[in-house]
Amino acid sequence: MTTIGDIARAAGVSKTTVSRVLNGNFSQVTRETKEKVQAVISSLDYTPNALAQSLRSLKTDVIGIVLSDLQNPFWSAVLDGVERTCRSLGYSLMICNARKDAAIEEQHIKGLRNNKVDGIIINPTAKNQALFESLIENRYPIIALNRKIQGLPIETIAVDNVKGAFLATEHLIRLGRRRIAILVYPPGGVSPRLERIEGYISALNHYGIDVDDSLIRIVEDGKDAAKLATKRMLAGDDRPEAIFSTNNLMSLEILEAIKESHIGIPHEMSFVGYDETAWSRLVDPPLTIVKQPAYEMGQLAATDLIRQIRSKHKIAQAKTHLMEPVLVVGGSCGANA
Repeated sequence: MTTIGDIARAAGVSKTTVSRVLNGNFSQVTRETKEKVQAVISSLDYTPNALAQSLRSLKTDVIGIVLSDLQNPFWSAVLDGVERTCRSLGYSLMICNARKDAAIEEQHIKGLRNNKVDGIIINPTAKNQALFESLIENRYPIIALNRKIQGLPIETIAVDNVKGAFLATEHLIRLGRRRIAILVYPPGGVSPRLERIEGYISALNHYGIDVDDSLIRIVEDGKDAAKLATKRMLAGDDRPEAIFSTNNLMSLEILEAIKESHIGIPHEMSFVGYDETAWSRLVDPPLTIVKQPAYEMGQLAATDLIRQIRSKHKIAQAKTHLMEPVLVVGGSCGANA
């Protein structure tokens, strides 16, 4: 592997002179010397070490993304948007999975900073407030994605979850459903979960339907928890007419519970889910879902982070970009009662 020392010896100049030529600093180098060094560089097929260059410039052209849960297929489309945008703007991407664990999230963030990434996109667990405060105080480029970090001036890319839940609940109400259950993982400061409950309640209030707390089911975020909760609900004397699932992984368990309870969709039970997936269109009947612009969220997050990185004044802004959800009507809700 050719080194700067090899070039210096072949050209009969100092390493300092070679470095000046490589870095485009020609003020102290004669034209003849510059051309001689450049000719040697070309003949020896020398390629500058990217890591060494980045350390000198304190810039790596790499950004990191830390997601709370990579198992959710929603993130595949988001990552596609992030990666394509990074590549088009000359950046590489490092992907980390926090596995819903605040301690792992903290390790990833510190590890990315130790690896000198230029900025971080974070889908936060909402449990590392002090760490985020430190990043903001140090004017470190950061974007919050999908989940809001309350009380801090962090630029945020999110979807209007209140509107999404309102659209889903309103659709069911207009089809004549009144007893509508909503299943949500424990809110615990996680903004999309809180906002989807808010949108559900808002739709009921808008149409003059009393809120029944027994139909707001908080389900533990664990394997088969949603399935068991749904089975218990369906076995009761006053089961709901419709179920609104606020998470696509949760939807799979709810649908399994409905099938095992020998209840037909949509003639006995209406169903609305969240997020468009490949399987949501293939099940029979195809699901009615709230679609989030996942790819576009990724695009915007990467674009805005790189804009922050390239800005000379990296001052955090408490700006939230709310993107629009869309109700995609399938066959899982049935006709007007």
